[in-house]
Amino acid sequence: MKTYLLPSIKITVVLLVLLSGLYPLVIAGIGKFTPGQGDGVTVTYKGRVVGYANIGQKFTKDQYFWSRPSAANYQADAGAGSNKGPSNPDYLKGVEKLIDTFMVHNPTVKRGEIPAELVTSSGSGLDPDLSPAGAGVQVARIAKVRNLPAAQVEKIIADNTEGPVLGLFGPSKVNVLKMNVALDELKK
Repeated sequence: MKTYLLPSIKITVVLLVLLSGLYPLVIAGIGKFTPGQGDGVTVTYKGRVVGYANIGQKFTKDQYFWSRPSAANYQADAGAGSNKGPSNPDYLKGVEKLIDTFMVHNPTVKRGEIPAELVTSSGSGLDPDLSPAGAGVQVARIAKVRNLPAAQVEKIIADNTEGPVLGLFGPSKVNVLKMNVALDELKK
């Protein structure tokens, strides 16, 4: 027993120090060199933090760009997909309900013009971004409610559009929170 017990205790102590002490310190140190210094990239409006750029938030007022639906109800500590496939009847009912709601608030948009991202949740349930097309189908509603020219709302989309990473990887995207802050800043 002594042959196995002492080495087991030694390896346990070594791994405990490495994995519970040194590894977290190294990762936290690396995080200090990232945007937000490891604390997340915050978005501010009128001098106060209104959210994080990389965590989706719920926007349902007609004066704002709507976010992608969330299976986690936009709770960062519960981020997850619904795990329901496209053949699941409950999933299909939810998508139909989202399509109907979107069309009521966006009467100028035809059913076939609604990007899938506006009626389906992402894998994490916390996606902060939309495609430029997902933002573009909401322009008429926002312009009408805010009494703005559509071109001004389209400019906000263009100003906040980020291209693919290194010009090659991934699609173009726009951050919903940043666009909504830009809409509110128009009042100044």
